[in-house]
Amino acid sequence: MINKSRYSAFAEPALLRHLQERGADSLIVTGSETDVCVLGTVMGAIDLGYPVVLVHDAVCSSSDAGHDSMLALYRGRYSEQIATASAQEVLDRWKPS
Repeated sequence: MINKSRYSAFAEPALLRHLQERGADSLIVTGSETDVCVLGTVMGAIDLGYPVVLVHDAVCSSSDAGHDSMLALYRGRYSEQIATASAQEVLDRWKPS
């Protein structure tokens, strides 16, 4: 477990070290505040070169309008870097190493 103290989980250096040590080449992202913390973390992942799968039914926000707007943005503007999928789709494709 890596606790975070800022919007982006990548503000904590331990996260990037952990991902690099494991040889992670892409990320599956879930979380709360689609338009704040999830946004910060997803953009941090993109900046570091990680393709992202955003689990659209495993994110939420205290703002329905912000949540809906960000899902539209993730699917539209960032469709090259971010794929969206349901939790069931992720589980159906999961191939543990």
